[in-house]
Amino acid sequence: MNYLVTDVMREYRPETEKLLFSLPLAGSAFRKVYWDPTMCRPCAMFVPSEDLVVSYGATSLETCERVTHVMKQNGNDVRKLQVNGFYRDVELGESSDDINKVQEKYNELTGEDPSYEKDKRHTLLEIHADLDLKGFEDKDKGEDTGIALPYVVTIDQDSKKILSIRRNWFEDDPKRLRRQHFVHYEYIPGLGFYGFGLIHMIGGIAKSATSILRQLVDAGTLSNLPGGLK
Repeated sequence: MNYLVTDVMREYRPETEKLLFSLPLAGSAFRKVYWDPTMCRPCAMFVPSEDLVVSYGATSLETCERVTHVMKQNGNDVRKLQVNGFYRDVELGESSDDINKVQEKYNELTGEDPSYEKDKRHTLLEIHADLDLKGFEDKDKGEDTGIALPYVVTIDQDSKKILSIRRNWFEDDPKRLRRQHFVHYEYIPGLGFYGFGLIHMIGGIAKSATSILRQLVDAGTLSNLPGGLK
């Protein structure tokens, strides 16, 4: 295990440091463990909470109905996976550089500006969900049970084309339980699926401090004003 995470999975340590730095701020952080067909080795990548979309009413990754991982990949990496047979060989077209509200807020806090040069990264939605696909129904004694089975569906967000649909359970598993690729780290357990971080706890205090500061400034201004009412 030490050789694997130090020499083979060279991204393990820097990705873990990113995870531990982001966890207290955001309240939730995720690690994705998967087999990379391009590098032919296991990988463990840090996934920020804004890139993993889960219903807020869900209780855990094991019981939620659907998990969506928003991935940003350049055209060359997508093409490698298409030639490798991992994705369908379809034309995706030009990628868009739409910046969502979360990214806009991050740019505002860090003082960064988006680049005017397109990096041609595609937004892929990797959806881990339970589906009842036609032609691949769950059967019991030759009859359809209507039970949805776990699959991983990857869709290109811009072109709306499906790149792959893959089975997400072990072939020899009679129960067909979902394979878990994500690990959820919580700083403080929240009321919903996501945890609470320092930003959530300090938000109310910051608003109160701003209100008190404004009151002090107004009081000082009125006290020093060379005039008054009688």
